[in-house]
Formats: sequence, structure tokens, C-alpha cells
Amino acid sequence: MPEVTYDVVISNAQVYDGSGCAPYPADIGIRGQKIAAIATPASLSGQQIIDAKGMAVAPGFIDVHTHDDRVVLQQPAMQPKLTQGVTTVITGNCGISLAPLKAITAMPAPLSLIGTQKDYQFASVAEYATAVTNAEPAVNVGMLIGHSTLRVNAVADWTGPANTTEISDMQTLLAEGMQAGALGFSSGLFYQTSKAAGNDEVIALATIAAKAGGVYTSHIRDEYNGVMDALAEACDAGQAAQLPVILSHHKCAGPANWGRTTETLAYISERRRSQAVGLDAYPYAAGSTVLDPDYVDGVIRILVTFSEPYPAMSGRDLADIAAEWQVDQKEAARRLHPAGAVYFQMREDDVQRVLSYPHTMIGSDGLPHDEHPHPRLWGAFPRVLGHYVREEKLFSLAEAIRRMTSLSADHFGLKQRGRIACGCWADLMLFDPATISDAATFAQPKQAAKGVLWVLVNGAIAMAEGKLTGKRAGKVLRRQDERYNRND
Repeated sequence: MPEVTYDVVISNAQVYDGSGCAPYPADIGIRGQKIAAIATPASLSGQQIIDAKGMAVAPGFIDVHTHDDRVVLQQPAMQPKLTQGVTTVITGNCGISLAPLKAITAMPAPLSLIGTQKDYQFASVAEYATAVTNAEPAVNVGMLIGHSTLRVNAVADWTGPANTTEISDMQTLLAEGMQAGALGFSSGLFYQTSKAAGNDEVIALATIAAKAGGVYTSHIRDEYNGVMDALAEACDAGQAAQLPVILSHHKCAGPANWGRTTETLAYISERRRSQAVGLDAYPYAAGSTVLDPDYVDGVIRILVTFSEPYPAMSGRDLADIAAEWQVDQKEAARRLHPAGAVYFQMREDDVQRVLSYPHTMIGSDGLPHDEHPHPRLWGAFPRVLGHYVREEKLFSLAEAIRRMTSLSADHFGLKQRGRIACGCWADLMLFDPATISDAATFAQPKQAAKGVLWVLVNGAIAMAEGKLTGKRAGKVLRRQDERYNRND
């Protein structure tokens, strides 16, 4: 009987299969774009052999919380993600998506975080998906449809509530986007573009996503003093619309709320008894979004990530800029606007408590178009494996990988992703458990991680021995729902 030969064989690896179970030694045989065999070490032959001795192999990481809508089109090599071992990104979070939106006269925050007026050129999610496919990104792309994007598109005065006709128009746009394969609907009630919307409006839209088998992700209305009411609002919306809720970048922000994650996580556990609730988090005690004078308190450190009128101020502390200009920090923030900032608004024990919660997925929440981005854009996933697993010992390496792979795939309905098993897509990453770590810092944020050695996306080798190969084999991952016969 002739020997079976595979396109690629990963030989002598320690396999972390994404389940959270202990690793095991094996060879992995890849044929075409999928895993075709898992066998005893050194037993498979292939046209290309990757000797993984001393390395761990895991499913490619799924970054469930990104703002990569534009960067997958304009910088499809996706270096910040591949160098972390990320093979799939979920775009359109926090109510901000590049589609469906076209021909607007002004670009309000937070939509400006991911694009300029000319970048919002896709009147439908289907058009955007086609553009992504044509761009051939190096990673897979799953899409969410943003509430703020819908409101700016359909609501004449988004500083107020939408009327019945406007809600109907948004429902039509959302239904079209779900039909085109979007994974769900996202909101960001924290932001000015959606702040005026009541939960009745959110439920009316989430119901459309629910009918198509989608999810609802929520950047809740208030992560500060009103965090408990805001959590209840998001969970209530998911319960009323009858679809899973994912709470974005869960935190308790501001010194007055430090320590309250004991309260918020207990509440999430209670809601999980009667409905599907998930959450994601990034492994840092600082967040990043638009620079808003209302959230400048003169207490926490604030680092400017970009400023349109003062681009030279990127990378500087707001306090130093204010002192130089001889004004208070609120006034400095007003002068810098439109701008973005990193807010050192959390406490480390809260971060560790949220990361330790067994239902927490990992998401970077990186902003790729910031001049001086938060280091999470380049370092979130290796930071979990290096700092929080190896150094802080919050949980095992196998459990950390589960939070980045199968847990994420299950929440977003990505079948045959996030696991190492025969028949699954060959999204894989190989790394050195002893050295994997984040190199990006708040001072020098654009630094590739250490210890990630090989990355495969749909069977193609996108990174070899720590260097990008130029292979770009990512796909648009459409919602997998038998009613629409959608597949990868």
C-alpha cells in the first residue's frame, strides 16, 4: 500500500488542541486547506515538513474584538496579528463597522477611529465582503454590523432617538447584512452616535440579528459608576431579542470603581443561568478610544494616540501637553480634538479577575490606524501566554489557549475553527512556550511579539521561522446557518 503524503506535515509537536485539555505529542498532516491526519510523532510524510520539536502547536488564535475593518483592505499582510499567532479577526465591534455606510458629509467619532470619509464607501455588507475577498488578507475575517454605523446612515438626527421609520430602515440594512453573512450586530451605547438610543431601539435591531442566527455584542453604555445598570441593559436586550450576548472588553473603569469586578462577574454568572452571555477582555490595565474631555479627570494618566490638529502630540501624556500649553487637561483635550487616547483607567487585580473568569475570551481591541497605538494591537495574545500564564500563573497554558480558540469559535458560530481535529480548517500557530511574550510597550507599541515561529492560515504558511512569507490565504467567514446555506 503506497505511503500517504500530505501537503504539509507538522512533526514532533506538543499539540494543544483548543479544548483546554493537556497537550499530547503528535504529527499533524495537512491536505489542501484542512487538517487531514493526526498521528503518532514522526509517522507522517509530507511534501513539506515543519519540525516542531520543542514547540507547541495550537489552533490559530481568534481575535474576537478588533477594529480591523479598514486595515484588512489597505494593509492585508496583517503583520500585527500574524506575529501574535492570530489567524481570524472579528471586525465591526463597539457599534462601529465600515459597512453599510456610503456618501456622508461628516465623519463623527467614533466612526473616525476606523476610517475617514472616503473609506466609508460600502453601501452594503455584501459590497464590503467582496472588497475583503478581493484584497486577499492574510487572516480570516468575520464581520459584525455596527449600531452607530446604521444610525449615521439612517437617522436624520443621531443625537436623538430614532423614529419608527428610521428603525425600520436600520432593520432593513441589518437584515441585508445578515443575509450577506455577517456574524451579528454590535452596539456602542457609550458613544455619542448611539447614546440617545433606548434599549427598545437596540432590541428592535438585535431581533433581526437573532432571526438570522447571529449574536449581539455590546460595548455597554457605562463602564464607570453605572456599570451594573449598563450590564443589565445589555443582558436584557439579549434576553428580549432571544440571542446570545457578548459583553465587550469587560472592565470597571475609573478609581471609584476599582474592585467592583467581584460584583460584575457575580452578576454575569447569575445572568448566565437563564441566558447565553459571554465576554471578552484584553490583558492590560489601560484602554484606548477617542479622547473625550468628559473622561479627563486629572487623576488617571492619559496618553495621546493621535491628534488631527496636532499630530506631533501622538505618544505624549496629556498632562505634559497641558502643562506645556499652560491649560488644564480638559482644555488640552478639547484643543487636541479630534484625537484618540490611552486611558490608564483600570486596576491590575480587576484585570486579573476578569481574565481568570472561565468564560472570558481574549480580544485585542487594537486600533490599527492610531499613530501611536495601544500596545495591545501587537501584543495582546502573547502577553496572555507569557505574562499571565508563565509568570503570573493565572491559569494553565492549555486553558489560555482555549480562551483564544474554541471558546471564541463557539461563541461566534465558527464551525471547524478554533480546534485541532481532523476535518477542521488548518489555522495553526507554532510557538515556544518558554519564550513567547509581548514586546510592544506603551512607549514603543509597534513591536512584534517574541516566540511565535510559524503560522498557517487555511493550510498556507503565512509565517515561517518568525518571518512573514507573503502568503495571504484568509477568507471571509460568513455566518454558518443552514437556513442560508452559508459556509466558509
